[in-house]
Amino acid sequence: MIKRFQPLAAGQTNVGMVRKNNEDAFFLAPDRDLLVVADGMGGHASGETASRMAVDAIRNYFSDPAAGGKTPLIGTYDEDFTENTNRLGSAVRLANMAIYEAARSNAQWKGMGTTLVCALLHNRKLSIAHVGDSRLYLIRAGGIEQLTDDHSVVAEQVKHELISREEAEKSEIKNILTRAVGIEADVEVDLNELDLLGGDILVLCTDGLTNMVRDEEILSVVLAGRDPAAAGQRLIEMANAGGGQDNITAIVVYILEESWFSSLINFLTWHRR
Repeated sequence: MIKRFQPLAAGQTNVGMVRKNNEDAFFLAPDRDLLVVADGMGGHASGETASRMAVDAIRNYFSDPAAGGKTPLIGTYDEDFTENTNRLGSAVRLANMAIYEAARSNAQWKGMGTTLVCALLHNRKLSIAHVGDSRLYLIRAGGIEQLTDDHSVVAEQVKHELISREEAEKSEIKNILTRAVGIEADVEVDLNELDLLGGDILVLCTDGLTNMVRDEEILSVVLAGRDPAAAGQRLIEMANAGGGQDNITAIVVYILEESWFSSLINFLTWHRR
């Protein structure tokens, strides 16, 4: 029996318990194909501006009607990945250019930047592009795996075995990034892709969640049901209960499988309305 994937997704953001304003931003495409989470930095209005500019730039890159959905690629095409993954990386580079030029033109925005983690779902393929320490998790077969590498000082220290993961979690410099969008004229974008399986779950989030809620707790919450809005709300509540030291944003996606018969019924039902 032929099956197709039907993503069920929801996103939420929260200011947290300490910050006065929310510098996070996210975007969830109506058809659930494009997912973006950004964590702005630079303080107050500039952080909010950077994250919103990044999200808008990526959304517009994939929805520009004048380009017929094929906005020219920015940067080098990586033959190791599909066109969709390369286009996602290109969108992040465009966001970098927009934020960098905006910061140069306005003294109040000097030094602003943002993290970015983006996912594009096409058929059974997941494309990923990311810069910074916002994360994308894959939950599969009862386990959780971080698919993105944090671009931070402590992550580099762990990588080179200078400190342990436990020491990194307690480090006073764990929020210092080694890479972010909009800080330099050019940015190195990490790309990745993988084939999805029915039953997979994706979580895209900022460090306001991961600094407060352990991976095992994230796993437990998303496995408890199949309601992405409820799961996201529960994760935010847990982060705030742990102190809510930063803004918190999460997108939760359940990858469901649907038979060709139920797909046909849904199609016919929709067109009878």
